[in-house]
Amino acid sequence: MVVPATDHPPTLSSCLDAIGAATHPPEELIVVDTPRGAGPAEARNIGNRRASGDVLVFVDSDVAVHRNAFSRMRERFDGDPGLTAVFGSYDDSPSAPGNVSAFRNLLHHHVHQASAGAATTFWAGLGAVRREAFLAAGGFDSRRFRSASIEDIELGMRLADQGARIELDPRLLGTHLKRWHLAQMVRSDLLDRGVPWILLLLRSGRHSSALNLGWRHRVSAVLAVIGAASFARRRVITTAGVLGIFVALNHSFYVLLWRRRGPVGAALGVLLHVLHHLTAASAVPCALAVYARDRGRFADAPDAAGTSFGPRHNHPPPQTGMGSTRSPMPQNGPAGGPGRLGFERSR
Repeated sequence: MVVPATDHPPTLSSCLDAIGAATHPPEELIVVDTPRGAGPAEARNIGNRRASGDVLVFVDSDVAVHRNAFSRMRERFDGDPGLTAVFGSYDDSPSAPGNVSAFRNLLHHHVHQASAGAATTFWAGLGAVRREAFLAAGGFDSRRFRSASIEDIELGMRLADQGARIELDPRLLGTHLKRWHLAQMVRSDLLDRGVPWILLLLRSGRHSSALNLGWRHRVSAVLAVIGAASFARRRVITTAGVLGIFVALNHSFYVLLWRRRGPVGAALGVLLHVLHHLTAASAVPCALAVYARDRGRFADAPDAAGTSFGPRHNHPPPQTGMGSTRSPMPQNGPAGGPGRLGFERSR
């Protein structure tokens, strides 16, 4: 297992404790803590170069895996030789306090649980991929994604383009330890995920309905914009009607919030959900502006270097690298299976 920790997160010890307490842990544990400040894409690639397993496992440093997580991974790969990659989700019991943290972490849980099955994307928070396929795809794009962003989603799209079979397993769970603040949530939704994701689709010419791009999420974003515009114009009846449709469309998520956070948490969750979708909607014109700017720039200077969300490029095979510590893990896993498992965590 590889655990990238170049940002020296305070949750690292809890992450490693959970790994050590899990049943059938991986045969090796690699913690990547240098170079300091390297993004998760680069750190994961460094971990891959030091790992020896046939299957690479990625676990974020702010995730505490459930005890059966690695057993579940072994079971999936043992029982399905054609499976290329599998990933899971956060559980519905986030440890971080506060309504913003609860909302953000439970939203992730809800979206992933509702999207179980075949996937055309990947999630590196808690996921595994056969190393041969990972290398064939070129690994994570550390040149385009220099900080935490959608580097795992982009890798999943390349894997799917190569014919890889990826699945989201709703029984593969981990507890998210991250504490969210409101401004941090908005910034992440806009700059770390929304704009890069739309740019990726524009530049690749793809159409996706994976996870947060499903029809329900798109309709919700439109309703959030209409509702906000109506509220700004003091059209109370229209605003109330749009909000009612919005709540009905996402009622299953609010039931989850009510169950885990009570009526106050559910009510605040509706408002935070509207803000989440307004942020997602605002990412569209931002991404279109960046896309138009870059098209003009590269039309004038085709050899110019790319932006942080840069142009498409080839992915060279990984080079030998350092920057990690390596420890053996107890080899108490099943005797059969896909070979040695390596597991990785970051962010």
